[in-house]
Order: sequence, then structure tokens, then C-alpha cells
Amino acid sequence: MKCLVVIAHPLKNSLCHHLSTEAIGHLSSKGYDVEVLDLYNQGFEASLNQAERESYYTSAFDAKGIEQQIAQLKQAESLVLVFPTWWFGFPAILKGWFDRVWAPGHAYDHASDLGAIQPRLDNLKEVKVITTLGSPWWVDTFVLWQPVKRILKIALLGACTKGCQFKMLSLYKSESLTQSKVDDFIGKIKVNF
Repeated sequence: MKCLVVIAHPLKNSLCHHLSTEAIGHLSSKGYDVEVLDLYNQGFEASLNQAERESYYTSAFDAKGIEQQIAQLKQAESLVLVFPTWWFGFPAILKGWFDRVWAPGHAYDHASDLGAIQPRLDNLKEVKVITTLGSPWWVDTFVLWQPVKRILKIALLGACTKGCQFKMLSLYKSESLTQSKVDDFIGKIKVNF
């Protein structure tokens, strides 16, 4: 299965990079054909530009400069996202990847009457998420109702895919973890991914 791993953390020595390395090794050992997109390392520009936005409702989205990223997304059968949750949301660079790469004519089509959009990521069969949070699990779950999970599962995948499997692993209180807790979480990645 062709797998795109998208990493969104600015520090190479981060917990997210460590977890992504473990996940990539595990997926490769299971026979996945893994391609890695490190958004910070690539210098991905997060801001949707004027030409892109103006082309949202034209016959062809202006994909100049992001053709490779769009092709990677469209070819992926499996997508793995690895990122920190900051302020209970996505890092800006990952949000920008959604804004720019999950584009009309590629990830979805606008309805002719501007009603519900139609999914186009028919190739995408599974999405797996690894995220770290500084907060405890109960704040994410009971106070904020898991905003990142809801956006990914309902808004993005619900609009752009059909029947896509979704799994999300969240590592809470990530700023005060013991090595044992990190190892336990890596074990969860290997069981669930």
C-alpha cells in the first residue's frame, strides 16, 4: 500500500520526529511503500495565496508550485499525519497544507449549486494520526470535545473521501513523559498501525 507520512514539527529532535521514525519503520516492516513529506524540512509555504483562492470556483485550481504535494496526496492509499497539537489545533504549517493541497478539483469538487462538495480522494483508504498534546486527556476530551479529531474525521475525511478508515493516537502530557510512557505509546502505534 502506498503510504504518505506527513510530519509537521519544526524541531528535528522533537518527540514527534521520534514517533514518526518509529511509525515509518513499523509501516515499512509491514510492507507499506512509505513516502515522507516533512513540511518544515521542505520549507512548505502555509499561506493560501491570492491566485489559489481566486481559482477556488474556476474551472481549474491554480496549483502552481504545489503540484508535487497534490500528486502525493492523490496517489496515497494510506495517509499518516504526525504533528503536535498546539492550542487544541493544528500547527499552522499543517493547516496550510490542508488549505492549499486539499484543493478543489483534486481533493473534492464543488457542487454546481454550491451545495455539498463531492469527494475526490477515492484512492485514500486509511488515515492514521499521531499527535502530542501538553494537556491531560480529560481536557481534550471533556472540556474541548476533541476538536482536532472531529475536524479530521468529519470535516476533511467526511467531505473528501468515501469509506476511509480513521485511527488517531494522542499522546497526552507530552512535556512531562518518562521514557517508559513513550515506549508504551510506541507499542500502541505498532498495535494500531
